[in-house]
Amino acid sequence: MADKTFTVRAMTIEDYDGLRALWMTIHGFGIRSIDDSREGVARFLRRNPESSVVAVSGEGEIVGAILCGHDGRRGCLYHVCVREDYRRMGIGKSMVVHCMQVLKEEQINKVSLIAFTTNDVGNAFWNCIGWTRRLDLNYYDFTLNEANITAFNK
Repeated sequence: MADKTFTVRAMTIEDYDGLRALWMTIHGFGIRSIDDSREGVARFLRRNPESSVVAVSGEGEIVGAILCGHDGRRGCLYHVCVREDYRRMGIGKSMVVHCMQVLKEEQINKVSLIAFTTNDVGNAFWNCIGWTRRLDLNYYDFTLNEANITAFNK
């Protein structure tokens, strides 16, 4: 039986290859061609140097991750994921708690995230750990760079 211990720590750009490998294991995960490239993640981490996290297994593999940042007013969680064989062990919650502590230290008072409506596992997780689904908002976006294409894992 594999060692299922893990540690949660701040993400660095040196984690990118393991992060990308994790993303590729997640069914239905959307990866953007520019934002989720090494350069895109490096840019995000430069802007948010302490708040993004990885969960690392006892064998040194990245088994969970969250890109977390803020704009000075509101925090946001992106690409929250845990490798399937490490789910239901508290990794997701541990990573979220880590991110929330960092955001609180940076005087951020509210955090949001977006979960696809078809992401049953993710939506159940957020509900279970006490997040509130907003029904009073419409989410809008506008694409500034058409080259930033999202590809979904099969």
